Amino acid sequence: MLSFGWLLALSLAALAGNTIANEKLERNCSVSPPYLPSTVVNTTLRLQELRKEMGNISAYIIPGTDAHLSEYIAPRDARVAFMTGFTGSAGTAIVTLTKAVLWTDSRYWVQAERQMDCNWELEKDVSISSMAEWLISEVPPGGKIGFDPFLFSLKTQEDYSISLASSNRSLKSIHDNLVDRVWTDRPPIPPDNLTRLPDRVIQRTWQMKVEHIRNQMLDSPYQPTALLLSALDETAWLFNLRGSDIPYNPFFYSYTLLTMDEIWLYLHLDRVTEELKLYLNASCNHSLCVQLKSYDTVRNDLKEYVAKPGVKMWIGTEYTNYALYEIITPPDKLVMSSYSPVLTTKAVKDETEQRILRDAHVRDAVAMIQLLMWLEKVVPDGKETELTAAHYVNKCRSNQKDSRGPSFETISASGPNAALAHYSPTAETSRKLTVEEMYLVDSGGQYLDGTTDITRTVHWGTPTAMQKEAFTRVLMGNIEISRTIFPSGTRGINMEMLGRRALWEVGLNYGHGTGHGVGNYFGVHEWPVGFQSNNIPFRAGMFTSIEPGYYKENDFGIRIEDVVVIVPVHTKYGNNYLTFDTVSLVPYDRKLIDTSLLSSQQLQWLNRYYETIRKLMGPELERQNLHEEKKWMLRNTEPFLESGSSTHISSSSSLTFITLTIALFYNTV
Repeated sequence: MLSFGWLLALSLAALAGNTIANEKLERNCSVSPPYLPSTVVNTTLRLQELRKEMGNISAYIIPGTDAHLSEYIAPRDARVAFMTGFTGSAGTAIVTLTKAVLWTDSRYWVQAERQMDCNWELEKDVSISSMAEWLISEVPPGGKIGFDPFLFSLKTQEDYSISLASSNRSLKSIHDNLVDRVWTDRPPIPPDNLTRLPDRVIQRTWQMKVEHIRNQMLDSPYQPTALLLSALDETAWLFNLRGSDIPYNPFFYSYTLLTMDEIWLYLHLDRVTEELKLYLNASCNHSLCVQLKSYDTVRNDLKEYVAKPGVKMWIGTEYTNYALYEIITPPDKLVMSSYSPVLTTKAVKDETEQRILRDAHVRDAVAMIQLLMWLEKVVPDGKETELTAAHYVNKCRSNQKDSRGPSFETISASGPNAALAHYSPTAETSRKLTVEEMYLVDSGGQYLDGTTDITRTVHWGTPTAMQKEAFTRVLMGNIEISRTIFPSGTRGINMEMLGRRALWEVGLNYGHGTGHGVGNYFGVHEWPVGFQSNNIPFRAGMFTSIEPGYYKENDFGIRIEDVVVIVPVHTKYGNNYLTFDTVSLVPYDRKLIDTSLLSSQQLQWLNRYYETIRKLMGPELERQNLHEEKKWMLRNTEPFLESGSSTHISSSSSLTFITLTIALFYNTV
């Protein structure tokens, strides 16, 4: 699945054929009275109430994140959606006493025009410099710009401060969120109790993990005495716990403060059962006893700790909010790295995690094969839609062992809708599936033993020559990365362009990144692994997606996404080399592959991959008594015969190509 990072120059497709009773789906604020579709939220009263709370500030910034700087947020943290009506995953709202503006990227311009009323303007930008320029033009000299420091990263605060530095406008930190004051029906925290992972999916106990992280603290040349964990997956991983606070993500609101002698776990105490207290050794006071603290007390406790002489606090700057950072003073008490040692340790899966994550992908492939076989049968009847297809694959996954629901909202997109990389169908926008259009499905599952994410693009009729070539070139990019051999410690950004080369050769490209880390019953986007410039170097045991694509405006979209694990590989001369082993096990659409474009190496890779699918999926489909699905799988994994190869990308040319990577595309996946 594509991450919620910014897309560069991604084409926006018109969502043709998706009106309700011929209703226009986008607002028109230039007519009198303004035209507003039924999907719009009236924000007049909300803005009036917020402006009453603003007091002596001239503007208020509303980011689209939570206090843990999460990619996915809980409904109670969807402040941008509450204030604007816009429910996209990326956006920042700014309110002054007379204006209200939303900034978002190109994925969501159409959606914003459908959901916002005319109280709001849309800025088609996402940069802080753009927001700062607007603030300078709207806020009078000497004016204060309010923000909630719990929702600002260190970099966000720094970027605003730098942009506003010479303007005689300044930021004002307001700890009591102003939106929350007026959000009278703000959703509560889910009442569900936290759970611990069963022993069968654990190799390292939480005590082993704590000692391992403490050893890293001891080994650090900066000699930290404490480590603050702010990202939700950090605490969940450390203690082998899971929750349900964030949709599609098994996380719970929490912080951890770890010293050499103490463990302080901050969470909502009423959700901790007596069994969990026993599991966490919560009733003792030695170095492997967890002291349970109220979630809201973390800032005060942190302030007290850093006031002690001789202490140093280690933080990961990517996920520590400004409200916690600003109290760690003086600076010589602060140790900073981009990512905490928990995130970098978690990125490398242990033997058990690797095994069970592979197992989860086998079961997940069953659900995908069921979906693709079913669609192949029913689409010609003309009754199925993007929405029914999404529901069907979710149902198939729910029937698999250890299923815990989808890992994100399914992207089920036909024809021009698929040209919107993050489109998900609704009752208003869902298109009928037909044999005349390409169909893209990007979906995944949460299982007790792993998280999955896979994208397949198919055509049930006769694809055009352009569609077939584009699909094949996207596949070539997927294969070229997948078959690459590289030294341990290579960064993903240094091979990312291999996913684009076949497209570039004919003047095509895609506007998103090429891959992201994947968790073990965690987030479907697991940092800091992937192909972005700020991802950590690849090591054996890491899992990442590989997902090149191509999107033709108003016509179709293509994405081929597989999850791979990084494994050691034997080479003729060198040691400590790695490659990718694909763990997604679903065949590609044969009618969209032009084998004449594939090199002999690419064709050999494809046939070996299909052999692996047959070897692993045949027994599993038999075990589940899915005989028809097994026949479908065998038919779609028959080996390809090598035909004249017109496009050849050799290993040597691929390695040469890697050296050209000087950060042309740094967008996230």
